[in-house]
Amino acid sequence: MNGAYRPGTPCWTDLMVPDQQAALDFYRDLLGWQGEVGPAEQGGYSVCTLKGQPVAGIMKAMNPDGSIPDPAPPVAWTTYFSVEDAAATAAASAAAGGATVVEAMDVMDLGKMAVLADAQGGVFGVWQPGVFAGAGIVNEPGAMIWNELATSDTKGAAAYYEAVLPLTTGPTEIPGAEGYTELKVNSRAVGGMMGLEQHPPGTPPHWLVYFSVDDTDSVQDAAVRAGATVLAPAFDMPVGRMAVLADPQGAVFAVIRTQQDPEQPDPR
Repeated sequence: MNGAYRPGTPCWTDLMVPDQQAALDFYRDLLGWQGEVGPAEQGGYSVCTLKGQPVAGIMKAMNPDGSIPDPAPPVAWTTYFSVEDAAATAAASAAAGGATVVEAMDVMDLGKMAVLADAQGGVFGVWQPGVFAGAGIVNEPGAMIWNELATSDTKGAAAYYEAVLPLTTGPTEIPGAEGYTELKVNSRAVGGMMGLEQHPPGTPPHWLVYFSVDDTDSVQDAAVRAGATVLAPAFDMPVGRMAVLADPQGAVFAVIRTQQDPEQPDPR
């Protein structure tokens, strides 16, 4: 990526964990990232890199004053969508029945962010770029390749996201994936959505981030050796071979080796 993402496109993902260094070590060994605890003026936020380009963020769970939250926030990867105006997007979310988790705020000169919950409770972020557009590498091994919502009400969620973000929703045209909904920006699929029927009872609505890998099975095995849990063992699906894992601190993510040519379309 050498420029801005089209509004409505997932552009970043980050993780809040109790043990930041342990998470940095885990993802370094699993996905080849580089990263270290950031400066105090940035709350220690770590921008992880791949081939010298930013790919994800990892931060320690703490309050703005540096104290430990009680209760602790959920350990989860957050998907961020690029938007033109974070505050306006938060207002549109509220009008569509969503909730604001973190009010729109400036992040130095990097941009402006907000964290929102959709009308069904799925949490996601929005990013209004300043000097930082988002991930510098996507759609190749070690980087984010897909973002997917699991929700209790796909029709309601579709109406919400079409009202809040500049995207459209509709059924996929991929053979063998009937019932799956795609989120599109300028007619290009940028994310997906499905119901919670295939998840364990009681699973709340949530966004799942997928990372591209060269070999799903070997990455799954390496994750287990490093203390991760397998939630969905490696399996074949219409677009590739994937697995769903939880890292040693409980953050859930997916890995996938796609069947597509590695030269993916530019997501702008």
